[in-house]
Amino acid sequence: MYRQCIYPKEISIILGKSYTFSCKLVRTIKDAQGITSQRTITIKEFCDYMDMPYEDVFTMINGRSV
Repeated sequence: MYRQCIYPKEISIILGKSYTFSCKLVRTIKDAQGITSQRTITIKEFCDYMDMPYEDVFTMINGRSV
């Protein structure tokens, strides 16, 4: 089973930014895409917003290829 959501801690590791920056980025992505505050963002939503390759981020999160 692969995980599809991404958390601020993982975003901070991927981008090399602080945890606080990552939390603000998650809020910005949620606002831009009309996501409620209770729902986590998916790897796909993060990649679309940041214009990053989905396969690379998915592999970083799940430790294996798509």
